[in-house]
Amino acid sequence: MRLLFAGTPQVAVPALEALLASQHEVVAVLTRPDARAGRGRALVSSPVKRCAQEAGIEVLAPRSPRDEDFQTRLAELAVDCAPVVAYGALLPRPVLDVPKHGWVNLHFSVLPAWRGAAPVQHAVIAGDEVTGASTFRIEEGLDTGPLFGTLAETIRPRDTAGELLDRLSVAGAGLLVATLDAIEARTASPVAQPRDGVSHAPRLEVDDARVRWNRPAHTVDRLVRGCTPAPGAWTRTPDGARLKLGPVRPRPDVTDLAPGVVRVERDAVLVGTATDAVALGDVSPAGKRMMPATDWARGARLGPDVVLGADAVLGAEGASA
Repeated sequence: MRLLFAGTPQVAVPALEALLASQHEVVAVLTRPDARAGRGRALVSSPVKRCAQEAGIEVLAPRSPRDEDFQTRLAELAVDCAPVVAYGALLPRPVLDVPKHGWVNLHFSVLPAWRGAAPVQHAVIAGDEVTGASTFRIEEGLDTGPLFGTLAETIRPRDTAGELLDRLSVAGAGLLVATLDAIEARTASPVAQPRDGVSHAPRLEVDDARVRWNRPAHTVDRLVRGCTPAPGAWTRTPDGARLKLGPVRPRPDVTDLAPGVVRVERDAVLVGTATDAVALGDVSPAGKRMMPATDWARGARLGPDVVLGADAVLGAEGASA
């Protein structure tokens, strides 16, 4: 089939590469416009755009898929189907109606669980043991279209969202190619999503990633892993500065620290929660690179009774959360 591939971040690249290696023909790529990034605020192309350019494929990067020039070019391309992986913008009805076989989305959860922009992060934060990926036909609702196929992926005990998403992006690429093969062979049979088991995964904002030390250790652990690498879990130091946190480890052998209270040991930096303490891993003080928490603690010359996070003084309510 003639395909228009829509995607933007690195997580979409394995799917594009799999389609380029398949029997299908990717005639163009739709991606988000170049955006400013880094300290120099230079314009940076999306990973999908760079991959497409290396393959010599036409790149379409309208400010919005409602753009008339884009819609005209889409019609001219006469594509049979448009696979989508994390494109990053809603597709209007006139655009959805153009490809003969519609738009097919690869979503990183087993729908109807975790509909929305951050399914992998929410699955880790919730403590799910299994997640997966789904392919479905896009309609105007948010991740509500009929399912073509799913796959399951175990969430490992120490998985970060980034590590899990890397595995899903590769496994999901195979699922997407298989779905398109079935559509071309006319053996695909999309089915309505179940009405039960619906959950939502909105994009995580900065405050969602703030660690509440008055929560149990396992909740803190899952939050930090679910926010790694983005948006990045964080807390406040006593001077009000933001401290970014890499994955932590629960320490069930340490139960005498109040929420947010820091204890610096020779080979560990411990922080109290509503239950056990956690040991900090790597941390990033404001304006600095990630470093071992022990190095940060030595440089910061932390005294006794240091407390992280303004919420720590609230006590241990919510300990069962």
